[in-house]
Formats: sequence, structure tokens, C-alpha cells
Amino acid sequence: MTWRKAWARTWDEVRWCSDACRRRGRRDVDGELETAIRTLLAARAGGASICPSEAARVVGGADDWRELMEPARAAARRLVEAGEVEITQGGQVVDPSRARGPIRIRPAGGRR
Repeated sequence: MTWRKAWARTWDEVRWCSDACRRRGRRDVDGELETAIRTLLAARAGGASICPSEAARVVGGADDWRELMEPARAAARRLVEAGEVEITQGGQVVDPSRARGPIRIRPAGGRR
């Protein structure tokens, strides 16, 4: 979800970025992406990071993964909120609501 200036006073209460997202709710694929992220990170040595596209490819397969890129980023943001992962850019932890461009996902706490 992208932070919006209008939400500045109530950011902690915001749950949905739009009416469309609220109506759609959480789908099975969202849980599958979260599981894929956890599984991929568990398989990496020393807290190495993954790209959201890796989780999208696991869930969507070779042909349909591109449409799952934003849902994969959203799954990563939910895992950040749960304290399970961190989102980085250039090796530095970034605020997921303000991250633009390519991101990486690593276990919370960085390198272990």
C-alpha cells in the first residue's frame, strides 16, 4: 500500500488502499505468496534476501508470474507488518509504504 498525505493523521488505522481492495479482500493467492516468501527465505543461507518475483514465479508459474508482482510486494508488506521480514533497497532497510522501484526481502533482523 502506498502512503498518501491524506492518511497522515490516521496511518495506523488504514487497512485498505482503495474501495476496490476492500471489496476484493484477501484471496487464496495472497496466502500462497506469503508462504512462498517464507519458504524461499528459509532455504537461503545466512539471512540472504529474495526478490518478490521469486515468490511470484513459485505461485504463478513460468507464464503467469508477472501479474502477481504487486500482490507479491503486498504480501511482503504484510510480513513486514507482522515483524517477519524487512524490505531493503540497496542493502538498506526501507519503509515499505514508501519503497519505489526494485526491492529485496530478507528475514527480520537482517543478516543472521
